[in-house]
Amino acid sequence: MTEADRVYNVLFLCTGNSARSILAESYMNAHGQGRFRAFSAGSHPGGTVNRFALEVLGSAKLPVEGLRSKSWDEFAAPGAPHMDFVFTVCDNAAGEVCPIWPGQPMSAHWPFEDPAAFVGSEDATRRKFVEVFMQIRRRIDLFTSLPLRSLDKMALKRKLDELGRNMAGAD
Repeated sequence: MTEADRVYNVLFLCTGNSARSILAESYMNAHGQGRFRAFSAGSHPGGTVNRFALEVLGSAKLPVEGLRSKSWDEFAAPGAPHMDFVFTVCDNAAGEVCPIWPGQPMSAHWPFEDPAAFVGSEDATRRKFVEVFMQIRRRIDLFTSLPLRSLDKMALKRKLDELGRNMAGAD
């Protein structure tokens, strides 16, 4: 396999792995331009995927089959896929001590508001999930458009961190 054919593995982390990280996993797998394979996990997975997350993904015609709430320990275990990138998508997971990821993947914190913590009517909750999903889509679209092969590690790390900082205010 040549460098041009390389597929990058990306892990999205959150605390419960029921909403934001699941939305990111599904979207990246569907729209990663064949260059990315996404996974998601949580530090304290709740065991189920939020029904509003599944609704949003279904409405966007994105795959929901096989999505499940899982522990990040699965991805630190021997035999787990080697990660190239690890992104925390919630402030709680960003502040926790993460496992040691084999291969020292590039990491960044991309904070998103937790739509699962939103309190309101079902319609308002759906709107909050759609809003957060659109923010996740924009960030992933920007990430997948980066010229990964032409950036050195330091430049790439700066770009990943900028995506987390700059998009937080723009979302």
